[in-house]
Amino acid sequence: THCSHGFHSYLLQVKSVRYSRFTLQPTDSGERHAEVKLSDDGTEEITEVEAGGSPSFRPALPNRSRRSIAYLVLGTLLIFITGMLSCSANSEDLFYIFDLPSRSAGSDEDMSLANRIFDGFKELEMDPWTDIHYVQLPMPDRLLSGLLPELKVCLFFLQVDNAEKKGASAVLIFPDFEDYEYRSETALYGHVHLGSGDPYTPGFPSFNHTQFPPTQSSGLPKILAQTITYAASGFKGSFKSVIYSLGGVENITVEVNNVLVNKELHNVFGVIKGFDDPDRYIVLGAQRDAWGRGYARATVGTSVLTELAKAFHEMVENDGFRPRRSLVFASWSAGEYGSIGATEWLEGYMASIDKSVFTYISLDGDDTNINDGSFFFFFFSPPIFSPCTITLYFPACRMRPMTIDDPAYPFLAFSGIPSVSFHFITPNSEVYTYYGTHLDDVDQLSYETNRRTGEITVAAAQFAGQMALHLVHDHLLSLDMSRYSNTLTKAVVQVYRHIQWLSQSGKLKDLSPNWLNRARGSFQRAARGIYDDIASTNLDDKEACRILNDRIMRVEHNLLSPYVSPVEVPFRHLLFGRGSHTLASISEATDMDELRTQLALATWNLQGCANAMVGDIWDLDEEI
Repeated sequence: THCSHGFHSYLLQVKSVRYSRFTLQPTDSGERHAEVKLSDDGTEEITEVEAGGSPSFRPALPNRSRRSIAYLVLGTLLIFITGMLSCSANSEDLFYIFDLPSRSAGSDEDMSLANRIFDGFKELEMDPWTDIHYVQLPMPDRLLSGLLPELKVCLFFLQVDNAEKKGASAVLIFPDFEDYEYRSETALYGHVHLGSGDPYTPGFPSFNHTQFPPTQSSGLPKILAQTITYAASGFKGSFKSVIYSLGGVENITVEVNNVLVNKELHNVFGVIKGFDDPDRYIVLGAQRDAWGRGYARATVGTSVLTELAKAFHEMVENDGFRPRRSLVFASWSAGEYGSIGATEWLEGYMASIDKSVFTYISLDGDDTNINDGSFFFFFFSPPIFSPCTITLYFPACRMRPMTIDDPAYPFLAFSGIPSVSFHFITPNSEVYTYYGTHLDDVDQLSYETNRRTGEITVAAAQFAGQMALHLVHDHLLSLDMSRYSNTLTKAVVQVYRHIQWLSQSGKLKDLSPNWLNRARGSFQRAARGIYDDIASTNLDDKEACRILNDRIMRVEHNLLSPYVSPVEVPFRHLLFGRGSHTLASISEATDMDELRTQLALATWNLQGCANAMVGDIWDLDEEI
């Protein structure tokens, strides 16, 4: 098809597939992988499986004409949304609206964009609302800092945390010219909070920070950190024959001239309410603020967010689409400071959000150079159905677990919400290196994408739109709990090996991880039990599907440890969180008393999750 203004539109390919209760799930990477098996007595067996693995059996539904028609309608809607987004995404006006020289969190420009998005949602009759937070943000003191770069990408928090653990007094951060093709005077911006949200109201919302006693996040470093330019560093890396080491004889004074400034942040929301389960939501979100221009960081994602809102509105108003569940569109502020806007929203409604939000889809993806060898990379929590099964303009894709630097990470590790984010990469580059610099502008992104920014944006919108459509349309959620099996088994194996090594070295006595393994078995039996119940359920029964969906949704939430405080340990997820409660930390523990305690708590965390999946109390697994 062609748009009215002459831009080419890429049609979505709709495959002829049979609508089944379950989708076939390929292996995540397409590569050979180790399959680890544990029995209840703690013995382990590791075998190698060929690429592709053996997908779990998912029986197909009997032929039902009404469902077949519904699937065809879904395919038609996908074509519609693709055509609409293609027309919009190739128009420079789409990006121009949200492309500002600066839009730092809480600034006049940020507020102006928030109001523009609010008005757009209002015009679409999406009942918009604003979530307001009051936070303290570090800003440079212009009277003192002069021309010094501001301490404001990337993984600064991990670098500073590692340096602090090694006994460093301060950290200077600059780009190695061998790895980053920046101009030598390019300044970096980033944050050093090993966490997310307002670090001065950890674990609770900053609706009005003056109500709470002075406190700060345990993730804030106690040492100074400052970015400098490559030119100021006088350092050249990548010498293969040189051994780099810490230390020296010079005394250096590091002075960081930042001040804390009170800022009012506005998160903006719009909603398309579901027709069957309006109290169940799929959330699509994008960061609105940026240091400097932030074209790839904020402009593209915000543009996709607003265009998806328009497309779904048109589908409901003019094409008869009736989503079963609600679609919430969220524009976040203060993403550059560590997902502050999104995290404060999660903290503010902790008691209800995790039970109502079925999935979070982040639109804050990287855009980088693309060619015939490009991949579409997904970062996700395991229950998310395989995004690689969705037809895209770029068919090659890879999948990885989500990490702490991902904007969607707080949804998974803090709130226990199944989450997904995505971006394009090339085999030689997995990051867009201009994030957090003044070089992140329209020209740089156009160069990096071979002048195909519009096409990439269309592909990103296609993926997000298709996933959202499945999640709000299908009777049964497209979430597969069995995808946790390999992740969980590998984590338990690491604990086994660590305890075995400690026992053989004489450091640990009379401790067995068998109970943890049995809890793992309970988890896997409970996951299989859900599928058995699905196979025997009439999926045209709305109430039966709602009950099944609620059981599925309990999994991610119940993997959050109930034994740690969100104030001290915000990322409570047993597998993907950070802290001594995680299986990864237990597999490296050196304190034997702490190891015993955390192993017991992790066992009951996992068993509790298995029990929650069962549904009825009289069906609880007694095998542990």
